[in-house]
Amino acid sequence: MKKQIGIIGIGLMGHGIAKNILLRGWKVSYLRHAGNQPTDDLDAKGAVGWPSASDLARASDVLILCVTGTPQVEDVLTGSGAVLDALGPGTTLIDCSTAIPSSTTRLAELVSAKGCNFVDAPMTRTPKEAEEGRLNLLVGGDAAVVESLQPLLSSFAENIFYAGGVGSGHQLKLLHNFVSLGTVTLITEAVACAAKGGVSMAALVDCLSRGGGAGVALDRLIPYIQKEQTEQLRFTVANACKDFSYYNQMADELGASHLIAAGIYHTLDGLVRCGEGNAYMPQQAKLLQKHVIR
Repeated sequence: MKKQIGIIGIGLMGHGIAKNILLRGWKVSYLRHAGNQPTDDLDAKGAVGWPSASDLARASDVLILCVTGTPQVEDVLTGSGAVLDALGPGTTLIDCSTAIPSSTTRLAELVSAKGCNFVDAPMTRTPKEAEEGRLNLLVGGDAAVVESLQPLLSSFAENIFYAGGVGSGHQLKLLHNFVSLGTVTLITEAVACAAKGGVSMAALVDCLSRGGGAGVALDRLIPYIQKEQTEQLRFTVANACKDFSYYNQMADELGASHLIAAGIYHTLDGLVRCGEGNAYMPQQAKLLQKHVIR
């Protein structure tokens, strides 16, 4: 018998997760919340909305969190959501959010003390892949627990990377975003500088594409550089800034170097302070012409 799956966070990513779990035969319930995407299509497929996070937790065998970050995860579990107190023995909690690893390990200890399992499984890729069931999952947790979850995780993920024990999934996510979003910020800064200097954008793109600047980050930026289209990377500056603050905290706690990450955070935070936090990452190419972050 397939288990009852509860989901907290039916946002741009969580909607696709819920849809694909439903399509593969699980029973899905979710927390009704003002921040959700429209759920009419999920309801039509049999999903059930709950008004209370704690009641949803009590009714779930597996509870998936897909919220913004560490403050929201902590609030759901030990704050206003009161989910930790509601978990029944044997419940598995999967945190698909992006979070600070040290918080993850602390929360996992609390969950374990309740006789439950905690797995961190943050995502990469975009809402498009979420709707297609083709996310990448970066997973940390007990190996046997993770193995038992493979059918469920595979229902909405194309690639699953097992990183190690609890918290390592969130570490891997921050490492990934440091490289991927950091590269995007680096290229957009170069584009802004080139524009100020009068360099041909066509020549810049061609030069980077045929040289050391080639890669996924550039591919996602080209539609914006050429036609100001952001569909390839609908990830906000404010969200990236949050991720880099998490990365820098993680590196500090590990005693690791993070001068480059600190510089990228300075750029992103500068744009947020200029009121541009809701802009998508590719738009930095123009924003960094308007706002010179030093």
